[in-house]
Amino acid sequence: MRNVAIVAVLTASLCAAPAFAQSQNFPTRPITMIVPFAAGGPLDTMGRVLGERMRVSLGQPVLNEIVTGAGGSIGFARVARAAPDGYTFGLGMWSTHVVNGAIYTLPYDVLNDFEPIALLVQNADLIVGKSALPANDLKGLLAWLRANPGKASWGTQGVGGPSHVGGVLFEKLADARVQFVPYRGLAPAIQDLVGGQIDLLLPPPDIALPLVRAGQIKAYAVTAKNRLAAAPDIPTVDEAGLPGFHFSVWTAFWAPKGTPKPVIAKLVAAVQDALADPVVRKKFEELGQEVFPREQQTPEALASLQKAEIKKWWPIIKAAGIKAQ
Repeated sequence: MRNVAIVAVLTASLCAAPAFAQSQNFPTRPITMIVPFAAGGPLDTMGRVLGERMRVSLGQPVLNEIVTGAGGSIGFARVARAAPDGYTFGLGMWSTHVVNGAIYTLPYDVLNDFEPIALLVQNADLIVGKSALPANDLKGLLAWLRANPGKASWGTQGVGGPSHVGGVLFEKLADARVQFVPYRGLAPAIQDLVGGQIDLLLPPPDIALPLVRAGQIKAYAVTAKNRLAAAPDIPTVDEAGLPGFHFSVWTAFWAPKGTPKPVIAKLVAAVQDALADPVVRKKFEELGQEVFPREQQTPEALASLQKAEIKKWWPIIKAAGIKAQ
């Protein structure tokens, strides 16, 4: 029996050795970054910016592969099925790894079937309205909404999108009702807001600010604890009269479950190097994105934030009866 045990230990050691060597030598070939939304969109752009810079640290190309559908869940099903060797990982966000778990029946668990790599960037949104709205500040808007329950239309980029889920929280905190109008994306919704076809929207700053400055729409508040550096004149929701309506869309990297820790560590280091690069930071600033502090660019910080966001948003989503259509 003793000899059998020794043979078993030796066999296990020999099997583990190649895997350990592969982890230590990672990467030796190009890496695939799954992007679960359309080519040319914000997430694709962010992925390309990061991938180009991560190549410098990793010594191998990081190539975007677009896999769209079902709110990003088709792309991350691909990540979940991929070999856990570091050569495939996904660029996801608040909607793919928080909202989707509440509104879709998924072939994977958003929390337990992936290895978190790192938080990347986030952006708060703006509460904006059509220029013809009678209210000129958030307190006035809230008073008007309460006096006209269900009258105002609120555009969304589809069921379960950030503007929709954020709008549900807005209704709850504002003690007001709106009519949600789903669109096939943010672009047609913002066009109808400018044209006066809908009343309210919750877009990111890079889309909204040029229209606010041109006087085509009104900005009521930013959904963050601090004012935007790009628009210091726009008050926060706490300052403007809706305390606690903090809402940001964040992005992050996840790898398949079981990806070795040394491989994850190399990917984290490449992310941190990329996000420290002034050129990369400038590009993200132009996209209206705020880079997470370096100490939050870790697997532990991503896992903690995701758990907290699920605890916050799942009850709100489920109470509102939001389901994918």
